[in-house]
Amino acid sequence: MAKPESWRLDAASYPVCAEFQTRFQDMDINGHLNNVAFAALFESGRVLLNRQVSPLAERVNGERTMVAAVEINYLAEGNFPDPVQIATGIGRIGTSSWTIVQAMFQNGRAIASCDTVVVCRTDGQAKPLRADMVAELTANLVTPV
Repeated sequence: MAKPESWRLDAASYPVCAEFQTRFQDMDINGHLNNVAFAALFESGRVLLNRQVSPLAERVNGERTMVAAVEINYLAEGNFPDPVQIATGIGRIGTSSWTIVQAMFQNGRAIASCDTVVVCRTDGQAKPLRADMVAELTANLVTPV
């Protein structure tokens, strides 16, 4: 896997950034954060962003959003008990999907990046995003620095 672009490793590029506490149960046999912990922490960061996008809570009848793909790039080891910062934003907006891009930082260094593709579906089929959703997603685009 190629190393992410340099802007991806700068928390200032993302509109949402929050700190999350690591847990003892997040450790692997070597005392590092395990891959499941990375995935769960990134999910927590995505939830914070999703809660800011009002049209997601105001869905029309039958509309659903679904995670279609998740790609995590592990850059360095993470450790318990130090907290992590998850930086999150919208990287791409398509016709019926968008990509959430994230970076995880611990003790001032980037330890992982994550790209998640989310698809909007209505009645079991991909449907174009509503204009109000596109507007709010656009307001949360990353700004490469």
